[in-house]
Amino acid sequence: MRIATLASTARYLPETEVTNDALRRRLNPEKITKLEAATGIKTRFYAPQSWAASDLALPAAKEALARAQLKPEDVDVLIVGTDTPDYLTPATSVVLQHKLGAKNAGTFDVGCACASFPTAVSLASGLIATNAWVKNVLVVSTYAMHKLADESDPTIFFYGDGAGAAVLTAGDRPGFVSSAMQADGAYAKSWGIFAGGSAEPATEDAVRAGRTRVKMLDRYPPEVNDEGWPRLVRDMATRGGFGVQEIDMAIFTQVRAGTIDKAMTALELPPERTHKIMQKWGYTGSACVVMALDDVIEQKLVGPGSLVVMVGSGVGYNQAGVAMRL
Repeated sequence: MRIATLASTARYLPETEVTNDALRRRLNPEKITKLEAATGIKTRFYAPQSWAASDLALPAAKEALARAQLKPEDVDVLIVGTDTPDYLTPATSVVLQHKLGAKNAGTFDVGCACASFPTAVSLASGLIATNAWVKNVLVVSTYAMHKLADESDPTIFFYGDGAGAAVLTAGDRPGFVSSAMQADGAYAKSWGIFAGGSAEPATEDAVRAGRTRVKMLDRYPPEVNDEGWPRLVRDMATRGGFGVQEIDMAIFTQVRAGTIDKAMTALELPPERTHKIMQKWGYTGSACVVMALDDVIEQKLVGPGSLVVMVGSGVGYNQAGVAMRL
């Protein structure tokens, strides 16, 4: 049996820091203070305005390959997860493939917002399991939402730029264990960028009205994540034949610290078996789960044989989880 195993991870954080104090100076200070208390986010980092999502992805991809002792031409499949693509079309994965020099790789994008990384890992694992020619898959998640936000909108508080990458290779030791997904398109109009696609092509009126910028029109009910995240973890445990208490590390979308705490309480897991990065890097959206994974590996909070579950939750809404043994 061919099993997808995790060969390496990496992350990239741009250099320009934008603290909450900097936002207070140009936005409603009370609103920023409330958002800080509600989320735990204290700062975030921005890429240069000339950069696209693929530019953030490139250094993370290069580092992940170097750590796996692979060259770009060794990549068989390149998957990019993002909801801040370089273009509507062509796919950002094609752009990254060229910049990286992964000339032998087939590519595709996964565009289910912050659920993109767990979804992409599940897809990569399936490709490895069922295709003898697929030996090395590079999964890269990248996020540049601050460029698509209105600078006067307080929700810009959330968005930090960043990217993370993982190399999955074919092996026979434990690696991919199980996955879970769920969605509810009834919430599709709650948060998004609603002009610029085929439903409403970009026009002068749309731009002037701000419909080509990301907007939160309605908050999701708290139970979407409070109940949805534990449900996905339990589904993965059932499908993967492990007990929830066997989980060594549970990583969730990094947007609200309190939501992670609630999920851990519901799962009856101790707080030291999760990890939070939003306080130091902001909400890095589709990249946050893999960036958190790389951080726990770097800090040696997990190691070979550790059982890690990852749950991503994004607008749409889309939710996805993947369980792996390192």
